[in-house]
Amino acid sequence: SSGINAEWAITAGDLGDVKPPGMRSESRVKMSRMRLRIAERLKEAQNTAAMLTTFNEIDMTNIMALRSKFKDDFLKKHEVKLGFMSAFLKASAQALQEMPEVNAFIDGKEIVYRDYVDISVAVATPKGLVVPVLRNVETMSYAGIELALNSLGKKARDGALAIEDMDGGTFTVSNGGVFGSLYGTPIINLPQSAILGMHAIQDRPVARGGQVVIRPMMYIALTYDHRLIDGREAVTFLRRIKAAVEDPAILLLDI
Repeated sequence: SSGINAEWAITAGDLGDVKPPGMRSESRVKMSRMRLRIAERLKEAQNTAAMLTTFNEIDMTNIMALRSKFKDDFLKKHEVKLGFMSAFLKASAQALQEMPEVNAFIDGKEIVYRDYVDISVAVATPKGLVVPVLRNVETMSYAGIELALNSLGKKARDGALAIEDMDGGTFTVSNGGVFGSLYGTPIINLPQSAILGMHAIQDRPVARGGQVVIRPMMYIALTYDHRLIDGREAVTFLRRIKAAVEDPAILLLDI
């Protein structure tokens, strides 16, 4: 028979909420105020700054050995874990003082230089990206930086950051490596003139003393406003951070 057997017929009621193959749908959700503001700020940066990114890589062997050796004593004394961010923020603060144009910003037809270092640290929260500020980082110790990061991170996750916690900032550090990012080009946080991007640590073969060895390596990126900062300064700045992280004695001895 060419008819359909009623015993095997499937009706819409039998399907319930199951979508037949090939059916697709879409929905519209209103953007949150935070997401709208983030979108506006990012697009403003693209439209305003002449952004360029330069890259380098860091051998993390020495700083990882330092952390491994002292992490327990550090935690016992300061009641906060010793991470890598403090090393990068200390290195950034030193480099920013040595190269004040990276710590400056353009205001109309003038350049504003600061003799202090306030570093914005990008923190991902369920509601979006926020950038609380650590102030006067040039005066802070490793422990002071880690304690401040821990406090601001907790406030960010709890949604307790105040406007004054995110106001200002002369430079930004963003660590995409916590999510596994290997390489990236961060966007400047206006009115700042530069941002440092940290990335994932991976064991890679490198040449040392004519031999190929495996080392824990991290790519780093500096996006900068080419209206204010020339390529020579940007590359030199990133090399200063590389040197200070690879050999922690540089920061200890202030050389």
